Amino acid sequence: MNYRFTPVVENLPSTVPFVGPEAQERQRGVQFRARIGANESVFGPSPKAVRAMQQEALQVWKYGDPENHDLKEALGAHHGIAPDNIVVGEGIDGLFGYTARLFVSPGVPVATSLGAYPTFNYQVAACGGQITTVPYRDDREDPDALLALTREHRAPLVYLANPDNPMGSWWDAADVQRMIENLPDGAVLCLDEAYGDFAPAGTLPEIDVTDSRLLRFRTFSKAHGLAGCRIGYAIGEAQLIKSFDKLRNHFGVNRLAQAGALASLADREHLHEVVHKVARARERIAAIAQENQLRPLPSAANFMAIDCGRDGDYAGRVVAELIARNVFVRMPGVAPLNRCIRVSAGTDDDLRVLAMALPPALQAAR
Repeated sequence: MNYRFTPVVENLPSTVPFVGPEAQERQRGVQFRARIGANESVFGPSPKAVRAMQQEALQVWKYGDPENHDLKEALGAHHGIAPDNIVVGEGIDGLFGYTARLFVSPGVPVATSLGAYPTFNYQVAACGGQITTVPYRDDREDPDALLALTREHRAPLVYLANPDNPMGSWWDAADVQRMIENLPDGAVLCLDEAYGDFAPAGTLPEIDVTDSRLLRFRTFSKAHGLAGCRIGYAIGEAQLIKSFDKLRNHFGVNRLAQAGALASLADREHLHEVVHKVARARERIAAIAQENQLRPLPSAANFMAIDCGRDGDYAGRVVAELIARNVFVRMPGVAPLNRCIRVSAGTDDDLRVLAMALPPALQAAR
């Protein structure tokens, strides 16, 4: 049929930003022995969150609260801000989609880094926006170059992840705050802090909900271990946050996710335990890399980028050989970042599998 798509959609490729491990398992007919490629928390959700979701299952005949009232109240108390400064959505990816629809129309430029988190670009493209990029500098996003790009193109949105995905690098809070203060008029910074729970002290700037130039994105998918629930939130100035009500899916966050996030937020002990386990896993991943004459890059996230020392073709072969040995990992998609593979924090068993699979994978890749 000759479908009557919009001009924007008509000209877009059919794209899956990330091929999931399940799709690869179906294609290969075998399950992965170590699932350490999607930056999920293999350490699982809080047991209190699990119990809360089990209890809430009896209530799923009801729609979820479209206002996300209880969770916004709890998040406000947690951050010391008003609930009106918070919007809850279907993970950060869903909130990126709403943000793009608020600010981007066909032909509007948006500033980001070449090789940064691709789902942000995916949402911008769906609105017909024009992605403009600057390269990473020393394996970190470059705030000064992003500011210059934003000014040059008069972009209404600029994206920065801190800590960064896919490299795990980060900037100190003072550097990020300096970027915020130098934003040109009419520009809003989309500050992706999905990995903020794992970052060193002094990485995240203080929250200032009076600054209308800033949207900060947080998630329950990483340290809280609720990736499958699809729930996250954004923090910002109250009128900017209220604007999301113009277009968000008011029933998009389901009851189980709301209950699980609320219980998980209250379980600080579990969160601290996960952060500790992730730090220990990063140390082990670094040791495995060094045992194989590879260079682990410093990371403030729940994964580690490992420099394979050659180019993207070689790193791609390493990934393929690890997958052939039932170890699911990923890699950055753009040079020179794609000289690396990216390994998520895993359990002791996961990392034993990696340690056994990596030497023969490297030999085969060579």
